[in-house]
Amino acid sequence: MAEDELTGPESTMGYEQARDELVDVVRRLEAGGATLEESLALWERGEELARICRGFLAGARARLDAALAEPEAGGSAAG
Repeated sequence: MAEDELTGPESTMGYEQARDELVDVVRRLEAGGATLEESLALWERGEELARICRGFLAGARARLDAALAEPEAGGSAAG
């Protein structure tokens, strides 16, 4: 999913913010002590944050791939 497909509060969340919150969610889950309901809510939030991060990373990868492909297209005409 691309970052422009996000809706709600996550649409304004940057990659670093989503990543940092995901790290916090993982720490809280690993620490234990939460109820089952709290753990499930944390897990669901973590899944959503991971989805947001994957969207940003996929977009960055596409931009990088496009930038790397540009010299190849221009270099073949120089022959």
